[in-house]
Amino acid sequence: MGAGKGACGARRGGGRRLVVKIGSSTLTTSESKIDYAYLERLGDQIARVRAEGWHPVVVTSAAIACGLEKLGIEKRPHDMPSLQAAASVGQSALSTAYAEAFAKRGIVTSTVLLTRRDTADRRAYLHARDTFDKLLDLGVVPIVNENDTVSVEQIRFGDNDTLAALVACLVEADLVVILSDIDGLYDANPAVHPEARLIRRVEAVGPEIMAAAGGAGSTVGSGGMATKIKAARVLMVAGIPLVVCHGRREGAIADAVRGEEVGTRFVAASRPHEITPKKLWIALGDAARGALAVDEGAKAALVAHGSSLLSVGVRAVEGRFESGDIVDIKDGSGNLFARGRAAFSSDEAALAIGRTRAQLQANRLLSSLAEKPLVHRDELVVFE
Repeated sequence: MGAGKGACGARRGGGRRLVVKIGSSTLTTSESKIDYAYLERLGDQIARVRAEGWHPVVVTSAAIACGLEKLGIEKRPHDMPSLQAAASVGQSALSTAYAEAFAKRGIVTSTVLLTRRDTADRRAYLHARDTFDKLLDLGVVPIVNENDTVSVEQIRFGDNDTLAALVACLVEADLVVILSDIDGLYDANPAVHPEARLIRRVEAVGPEIMAAAGGAGSTVGSGGMATKIKAARVLMVAGIPLVVCHGRREGAIADAVRGEEVGTRFVAASRPHEITPKKLWIALGDAARGALAVDEGAKAALVAHGSSLLSVGVRAVEGRFESGDIVDIKDGSGNLFARGRAAFSSDEAALAIGRTRAQLQANRLLSSLAEKPLVHRDELVVFE
């Protein structure tokens, strides 16, 4: 269980760290009602794992649902100002509900609200890490949520599965448990295929696993199995195991930390490349601005040899991005297998496609692309 510690070097403070993510559909009884009885049972589970030596962080959803309940609004609105107003009211109420439920078990909580703006900047990312370290050293259980009051499309995580993975990397977690309204990952959609089989263990996330993940989940939350798989992909690179299980299963958290069979456990069979905190930040800290499609030779160099991405291996450029932006890297089938920081803009990259190194060197406008990688290996994360 100590793989998370090795992903980012020596951890300050010691102890095993656990990130528990709770989806809206698990924490609510409807679009606008919080299940306070469930919150009490959650408090019991958190107290139990703390007694076993774990230092938990809770990533929660449902601020908007909690706000709608306080405002007496039965149906979830669709316009952004109404959602942000509900989040503003609900976040205070949700934080209070957690504080009261956990205080009965002698647990002090704190509220941490994040947006991508807080993590896209490398310095802000490190400050957030330091804050989590101090809270956990003090024995506090941080309650983390996206700051829905101010989040807009450009700066929001979009789902708390991604946020949970980011927090896990920030705190160098030893385990992440996602409590959902499904039992785990199936090999087919169980709502359509009754014979679908629960996959108990995943050691690599390839196209077939992404295909099994399907689409979005319930109307209450913003995530689905696909967002959980994307989170798992990054966590496996970081060496942090992930368990996805039904949140209302009795003792789910305690069973997961003990290594018992519950839901689907994602754990990498191996970690072929060194993963630094900087690379983890690239993988999760900022949204991709575009994508580069590469040929098989370039993919093999990146995956098997940890090489940098040269412009000669790029076959297509998607979207518009500037030098320093984060970009996804895909193979010829459209499978996303890496992510990195682009050293050149999309316009420069597009002009370099199909040109040899000699041709690039002969072009005064593109000669820098002949000498410098489009994505350097020190700023690139490979998921395979």
